[in-house]
Amino acid sequence: MNYAEIEQAAHANGLIVMGAQHPRLSGAKGLDGGTLILLGAAGAFWPVLTAAPEWRDGGPDPVDRWSTRVIGAMAERFGAQAHFPFGGPPYTPFIDWALKSGRAFLSPVGAMVHDTVGMMISYRGALHFADEFPIPEAKAPSPCLTCPAPCATACPVGALNAESFYDVEACHGFLDTAEGRSCMTGGCAARLACPLSAGAGRDPEQSAHHMEAFHPPCPAH
Repeated sequence: MNYAEIEQAAHANGLIVMGAQHPRLSGAKGLDGGTLILLGAAGAFWPVLTAAPEWRDGGPDPVDRWSTRVIGAMAERFGAQAHFPFGGPPYTPFIDWALKSGRAFLSPVGAMVHDTVGMMISYRGALHFADEFPIPEAKAPSPCLTCPAPCATACPVGALNAESFYDVEACHGFLDTAEGRSCMTGGCAARLACPLSAGAGRDPEQSAHHMEAFHPPCPAH
């Protein structure tokens, strides 16, 4: 087992390695040592998910159930422990793990930005191995340092901004309007404005699914 094998297995399941670290060196919360591999949705994720039984059976939380099965199987195959960003409380400290991977950073609006998928981040799970093994070094500075920050002005109602970061009430209020349908069907305008977000290869249907989970329709609608 090595990093390349894990990366190949991730790709075969519509996932990408979004970060790797040795907790002994990074200080990742809740972990003493070994190797931690963070897994997230790739451009191929959506067709893989929508062809899976978890999507087709009509049950609740298809994305989480798919992640549990697929990443759980990877953990069993490689002799690792699987962790997930859902299922709490208590919740696994994925934000801490992501920021300490050297590949995720805080954007000017407070949300995380990733070096290859921008602000269209979807961590689906992680594999923690007891042993340390070689992983790619991640030392690039935050891409936000040289970016004009279109994310800070893209939200039509300024819900994501550089001053107060996130106005939850303004965001949900806008999503209930006719003008907010574009965010509901295509994804958050601020997140899409990040130049790196195109690297996610995000299917608009995937964004629509996540937005509906984030902002469910009112019963009256």
